[in-house]
Amino acid sequence: MHRSLWGVPLRFIVNVYSQGCENVYGKSVYSTTFSSLRGYSCFKDGGESMAISMQVQIINALYLGERNRASYLLSEIAGRSDILGADSFKYILHYCAKSPDPLFAMETWGIMEEKKVTLRRTCCFRVVESLCKGGYIKEAFNLILFLGENYGMYPSLGMYNNFLGACAKRNRIKYANKCLDLMDSRMEGKNEKTYSVLLKLAVLQRNLSAVHDIWKECSKVYSLTIITLGQFVWAFSILRDLAAAYETLQRMVALAFQGSTSVKKGVRGRFYISKLDIPIPLQSQFGLKKCSFSGKGIFLGMENSEAKGVEVTMLKDLKRNIPVMKLLKCSFNDVMRACARYQNYELAEKLIPQMQKIGLEPSCYTYDFFIQVVASKRGFSDAIEVLKRMQEMNLEPSSSTLATISVSCSEAFELHLAEVLLDQLSGAVHPYFFNSFLEACGILDQPERAVRILLKMKELKVKPNGRTYQLLFSMFGIVNAPYESGNMISQEVAAKRINAIQMDMVKNEVQHSYLSMMGLLQALGLEGMMSELMQHFRSAEYLVCYTNRKLGTHIYNTVLHSLVLAQDTHMAIKIFKNMKSCGFPPNDATYGIMSHCCNYIDCSKSVWILVSMMIRDGFPPDEIAYCSLVKAAVRYENFYEALNLIDRASLDGIQLDVLHYNTVLREAWVKRRIDVIELVVEKMHREKVQPDSTTCFFVFSLYLENGFFSTAIEALQVLSLRMISKDDESLQEKRRDYEDLILDEDFGAESRILSFFGRQEEDISVALLNLRWSAMIGYSVSWLPDESMWATRLSSNYNKIMKHSSKDKVIFVLN
Repeated sequence: MHRSLWGVPLRFIVNVYSQGCENVYGKSVYSTTFSSLRGYSCFKDGGESMAISMQVQIINALYLGERNRASYLLSEIAGRSDILGADSFKYILHYCAKSPDPLFAMETWGIMEEKKVTLRRTCCFRVVESLCKGGYIKEAFNLILFLGENYGMYPSLGMYNNFLGACAKRNRIKYANKCLDLMDSRMEGKNEKTYSVLLKLAVLQRNLSAVHDIWKECSKVYSLTIITLGQFVWAFSILRDLAAAYETLQRMVALAFQGSTSVKKGVRGRFYISKLDIPIPLQSQFGLKKCSFSGKGIFLGMENSEAKGVEVTMLKDLKRNIPVMKLLKCSFNDVMRACARYQNYELAEKLIPQMQKIGLEPSCYTYDFFIQVVASKRGFSDAIEVLKRMQEMNLEPSSSTLATISVSCSEAFELHLAEVLLDQLSGAVHPYFFNSFLEACGILDQPERAVRILLKMKELKVKPNGRTYQLLFSMFGIVNAPYESGNMISQEVAAKRINAIQMDMVKNEVQHSYLSMMGLLQALGLEGMMSELMQHFRSAEYLVCYTNRKLGTHIYNTVLHSLVLAQDTHMAIKIFKNMKSCGFPPNDATYGIMSHCCNYIDCSKSVWILVSMMIRDGFPPDEIAYCSLVKAAVRYENFYEALNLIDRASLDGIQLDVLHYNTVLREAWVKRRIDVIELVVEKMHREKVQPDSTTCFFVFSLYLENGFFSTAIEALQVLSLRMISKDDESLQEKRRDYEDLILDEDFGAESRILSFFGRQEEDISVALLNLRWSAMIGYSVSWLPDESMWATRLSSNYNKIMKHSSKDKVIFVLN
């Protein structure tokens, strides 16, 4: 960060910052003297002027990094009244502006003020230029104000543009706005250079509306040149307005075909147009017709034969204008890059033939972006077709192009093709491309391919990142899981592999990140290496505490999940409490894991404690959490608490399905609790939850095992009819379709019943078979299940239990 130079005594700046022989910007010091450099050859014969001679010595000293000597020579000039004047410092300030060296410029400025040297406009604004280039934006702006208020010196428009350019380069929007306000107060106009800088500032602010405003204002007073249009193409492309970028690009092409544009290349390699900077209002809104790419001529309004001849002539003239062609290619590439970034395949597909039509052959750089959007939108097969087209044109695909196609192949699990493409890479690329391949290897369980790609990364000197090591831990740190539990042998092998990966991290100077640590913890947990898991968890705690606390919850969830799977409930509860005390907020995944943990805790109250905590923290249990909590309740024969949980879920708007009720029924069947079975069946009926074949099995088996044969048959009939339909009205409609299948003595009836399995109506088929079997053994089938004695008794008992429920169960009320 730059220090503030304004408001500090100038002599203090001189004494502090002019010490040392090294350039203050860390630039290399050259061995040649400044007097031999281009542009300063006039100094060779400057011996007749002592002032010029001493300035040459100061410049040479600064160039060689001898700042103490330069300061001494500067004081020598200040001490000689015979040569002291504004001309005694102009070459020094010129050098400071070009270097830049703002600190020595301010030191020179301080001596000029101290000796009351008459200030000249050129010298003053060389100091401003030096401060701008050196990054001292605040000090440069204060000096502009100071010169205007105290000396009546006002910068030229070019100086304002330089200042705005420095603000754009350093992203100092605040001072750019101050400068614009100052320009308005001093009634300073704008030129194309000003609008160009304002365009950069608008892009820095990601302000698309400002770009459109600049376009409107600039086009009102200027006939936009092809260079300015190219800058607008760049701005619109960056800010995702591809429609405006494409339209502006067409205007560039139309202007280029007019042939009136004379673009030249400057000494520094920048393009410019030599013309007087005189605002010329446009005759129409944009002044140019759009370029037509329909094949009927470059411009509209011509006959086909005439248009074709004009087009051929214009194309020949345009191809000879090398600078214009380069500008057009840059703008096409800007739009193509935006298409790749924002996945606009339709526009990208138009650009390639348009480039070829005007004589611009797409480069490898252009095809690189085009392949990116093709691979993401059309898939790897179309991207490979584009690659073949490049080879036919003798264009060598870049490493980035091959890597992009390999990612698409990896995502489609075409690992052989992806490996071939990655093997052809000749230059270093981002590890992301290799990570995609490694991820696919892990999913398909092909570690041998991963090993070969790791060797390729080493050959290309591609440094792995945290994501790479996360994938390596997940792939090689797990030996037995998930197919079988870890044992001593597999854990020993896993420990060796993990140690080798960690040694590679040390070798590549890659510290553990959140991603790599997550991969390591998951591998240790799946392999059942709990002691190693807790050891690395302490390191992970330190990592998230001092880097990014937002990621701490995910680390804790990974460890809690592994501990619960290992049924280490004591440690899981300890880690959970530590998580809350350290300020890491639990999320829904955390409470889902702890809900599952309740299945292994010998305390039924823990279920309600956890539910209360979840609701208090703003995470009401979801269907999965309620399923775990219901299992935990029935495990300790707390059937009424399980039903309370089902009621709580209903109050939360969660309709639990038959699987949750079957969980309670199964435990009641194991414990031979007929009362619970009947209560759950009636509750299912009232909640309009249809039973299934499993429900029928638990109810029928329990009655049968206790010797209640008639009740078992009656219950089986009622549940089977409820499987067919929820209400009596629709049941009567289906009676006409199904009753003949139940009572028909023909053996083909059972085949027709079994045909329901093919229609994915298994419950209907099972219900009809149950009713047919009961009819065959002599029991009549009543199609009014709610009027059966068994159903009536269950309803009466349920009402009594609900009326006196406070004596038999815990009522759970949450405000």
